[in-house]
Amino acid sequence: MKQKLRSHDWFGKKDKDGIIYRSWMKNQGMPTDMFDGRPVIGICNTFSELTPCNAHFRDHAEAVKRGVLEAGGFPVEFPIMSLGETLLKPTAMLFRNLASMDAEESIRGNPIDGVVLLTGCDKTTPSTVMGASSVGLPTIVVPGGPMLNGKYKGQDIGSGTHVWKFDEDMKTGKMTQEDCEFAESCMSRSIGHCMTMGTASTMAVMVESLGLTLSGASAIPAADSRKKVMAQLSGRRIVDMVRENLTIDKILTKEAFENAIKVNAAVGGSSNFIIHLSAIAGRIGIDLKLEDFDTLGSKIPLLLNLMPSGKYLMEDFYYAGGLPVILNELKEQLHKNVITVTGKNHEENIKGNTDCYNEDVIAKYNAPIQTEAGCVVVKGNLALNGAVMKPSAATPALLKHRGRAVVFESIEDYNKRIDDPGLDIDETCVMVLKYVGPVGYPGMPEVGNMALPKKLLQQGVKDMVRISDGRMSGTAYGTAVLHVSPESAIGGNLALVQNGDMIELDVEQRKLHLDVSDEELEKRRAAWIAPKMAAERGYVNLYIKHVQGADKGADLDFLVGNSGSVVTRDSH
Repeated sequence: MKQKLRSHDWFGKKDKDGIIYRSWMKNQGMPTDMFDGRPVIGICNTFSELTPCNAHFRDHAEAVKRGVLEAGGFPVEFPIMSLGETLLKPTAMLFRNLASMDAEESIRGNPIDGVVLLTGCDKTTPSTVMGASSVGLPTIVVPGGPMLNGKYKGQDIGSGTHVWKFDEDMKTGKMTQEDCEFAESCMSRSIGHCMTMGTASTMAVMVESLGLTLSGASAIPAADSRKKVMAQLSGRRIVDMVRENLTIDKILTKEAFENAIKVNAAVGGSSNFIIHLSAIAGRIGIDLKLEDFDTLGSKIPLLLNLMPSGKYLMEDFYYAGGLPVILNELKEQLHKNVITVTGKNHEENIKGNTDCYNEDVIAKYNAPIQTEAGCVVVKGNLALNGAVMKPSAATPALLKHRGRAVVFESIEDYNKRIDDPGLDIDETCVMVLKYVGPVGYPGMPEVGNMALPKKLLQQGVKDMVRISDGRMSGTAYGTAVLHVSPESAIGGNLALVQNGDMIELDVEQRKLHLDVSDEELEKRRAAWIAPKMAAERGYVNLYIKHVQGADKGADLDFLVGNSGSVVTRDSH
């Protein structure tokens, strides 16, 4: 008996509603036999010219459509809100949950049997996966791909990572404005997202390690013709996934999440991985705790020599063999019984495709670049619910440090005073930035890797301990304690830190301690005044009232879980 598909409840109706559903689709030139019960595949496109990393997705959508048609499916492309990390103010993270709602309701409310997610820029991947997880249809992800390596004056430069370097060089007189403008063009010279192991690349690796992409999809450069081939093959595969009823919840198991955590550590992935994977887990119903990222990932060795933790870029990663090589090196650490979108496990997917072609880019498990690379979780009276760090991007000598706090009460306060020659700060101090968490900013921006004071840069200081309840770009580096929870805007102890307080960081002991007595903290709390709400209306007001803490993925509390795919009422 032929499988009854979800789209039959639209196109298979023999009444007034059926006429409406079919007739208006036919104005696009679709013949009657397109509505004969074949799988309808939604292509969720995050294309936007305001999201430069995703501006090439029109071509990718066409490639996916070819694959869907070849496999006997009915492709329908639809847009959702696109989140451009580089342009969108105050931060794309503020709108990740909104875009996830857009994806969820667009998928659920339309005659779609399976969905292809076209993703690239940082938040477009987690937002669409979150939305798809809350519906539960067969789902496959097609990552948009990284840019080609940046090339500047004979050296490779990485998007994002070199932004921080160029900024420091401008401040210290090593680079002119004209040099910088030339370097901008050299850094972003092709279609695609950041080619460092920033958050966009981390998200691509995340979905491949979770089993949501075809094998090898994450590292292919956007400009490489093989990226379109992967898109076309994904279009073919999603049709078969619908016929097999291989839904997203069958792929996103607890074991798949644990695999992803270990893979992220091995590639030196962004600390943003934690907040996004946590949110996806909340949607699919997986009990994933903040401590799991430390327990599972912190002892995994760094195998990938990519900026910001190393020296190479995503193009080099692809030529060296891509993620299949990493998966093969980690095979004794990973769960092997985890199904992927192919219907097979990772070991079956990568069979015959595990050769490494450059061991300076991808190291062996028993001869790693760094013995312990995954993100760690530190706790103490300054972060009762935890804070995160990325040791592979930090200065080893600062991983155990005690210093005097230099406090910035807001991002405006920081911007106003950081380059003041009279600022009382030296390289032993601990920079503290308040009110940049989910509620406080709002939206938790990537300002946690605060630029150092100009006067210290001129003295040759390269790094300092920095603490905030904000995030850090995956392309960035430095000894930054991030995602401090509870955040300062809701009365977390970070709000109570004062200039001159001593702060102790001990990564080995997983400790972040404010050397102030409980009695003194209570006195300060009694005098503390909560900041005024940043918005009185609209989505931002809704976000502030309902966003969860960073330790839970900063999703909206009413979005946790899922509503399934059933819609019982018609529109006419």
